[in-house]
Amino acid sequence: MTQWIETYRGSVAPWECDVTEHFTVAYYCDRIEAAEANLASTLGIGEVLKAGGFARRYELRFARELRAGAAFHVVCAPIGTDGGLRLGHKVVDSVTGETVTFIDEHWDKAVAVDPAWIAAWDGPASEARPQPRDRTGFTPTARGRIKPRDLDENGRVGIGGFVHKFTDSSIQTGAAVGLTADFIKTGRRGFSTFELALEVRHAPGVGAPYVVETGLLHLGSSSLRFLHVMTNPETGGEYARLGQYGVQLDLDKRRPAPLSDEFRERARKLLVPIG
Repeated sequence: MTQWIETYRGSVAPWECDVTEHFTVAYYCDRIEAAEANLASTLGIGEVLKAGGFARRYELRFARELRAGAAFHVVCAPIGTDGGLRLGHKVVDSVTGETVTFIDEHWDKAVAVDPAWIAAWDGPASEARPQPRDRTGFTPTARGRIKPRDLDENGRVGIGGFVHKFTDSSIQTGAAVGLTADFIKTGRRGFSTFELALEVRHAPGVGAPYVVETGLLHLGSSSLRFLHVMTNPETGGEYARLGQYGVQLDLDKRRPAPLSDEFRERARKLLVPIG
């Protein structure tokens, strides 16, 4: 029983594409919420997921973009139990059979599953990324309160809801270095994420206040790496954090494009110390 299980099948709607003209990462996560719940139900651990109360980490690697009208499906399997349950999800182009996104999910909770369900993981290995000691130099990039539309089926902010909030932070940070809406339209440049690392520590409910602060951790010739941290501004408690790694994208050639000297100078002012 080590086969991968289909847990979702659907398509990309035009309104789910962003200014970079491809499937928005938050909507990937909306689909993974459904896939995760279907897999948990199949494995007989649906009530564990529903109860929550434990931290989860999702590492997403985007191998190829999906655009409006694309047909895709998701296959999943448990891929380990050491140090907590580990689940694998693969987003597959339904036409070509190509895996376009790999999601390696870790639960900070020991959960017993039948060893016969465990499958081999053929996705990319995790890469350790240097982290800052604290949030010195981070800037506010999103603020608000949790709305009913942010909740998953269990009444808490789901991973899609979190990433939608972090998307606001990404756009704010992009604008700060020069990737404004006007520049994206006239310069035909955007920001394309190829790696995400989402850690959910506490999922709040409706009405909870939140603030997101962002730090720029890496500046390359075309690449940028951010860390977004969402907290409760009243208590200081952390809800979640998102590591985001991507490149400036030429929207016509669909290839990375070097950052201009002007953009690099703006970005350099946002760099925060690491280690």
